[in-house]
Amino acid sequence: MRITQGTFSFLPELTDEQISKQVKYCIDNGWSVGIEYTDDPHPRNTYWELWGQPMFDLSDPAGVMMDLEECRKTYPETYIRIVGFDSTRGWETPRLSFIVNRPSTEPGFGVVRQECEGRQVRYTVHSYATDKPHGQRYTG
Repeated sequence: MRITQGTFSFLPELTDEQISKQVKYCIDNGWSVGIEYTDDPHPRNTYWELWGQPMFDLSDPAGVMMDLEECRKTYPETYIRIVGFDSTRGWETPRLSFIVNRPSTEPGFGVVRQECEGRQVRYTVHSYATDKPHGQRYTG
């Protein structure tokens, strides 16, 4: 199973050259760029860990690409994404987000059915990644 979240999620994996061009697009629009990672890619998990600090006032994507490479080396078996933040309205608003690294095995999700009062049925999505403790979710 392949997680499809964010921009470009239905396309083949982006090359580093293509990632660099998207970072350049963020820079050209005046957006700050952040690198985030997680081992729980649940669609409602919007609080991924921040790698370093968001990068402001960039003129070249090279710094982001160096940080991305360090993040990949440190967390090779996690999801890593790049986020372009727009602060033109006085707060940081994500304008672009896309996955740039995935674990070698993506466990996927299951749907849990719960029958409630009055014959109501509720469904929740369960991330199989969370069946293991944090830090062990993609190892053996």
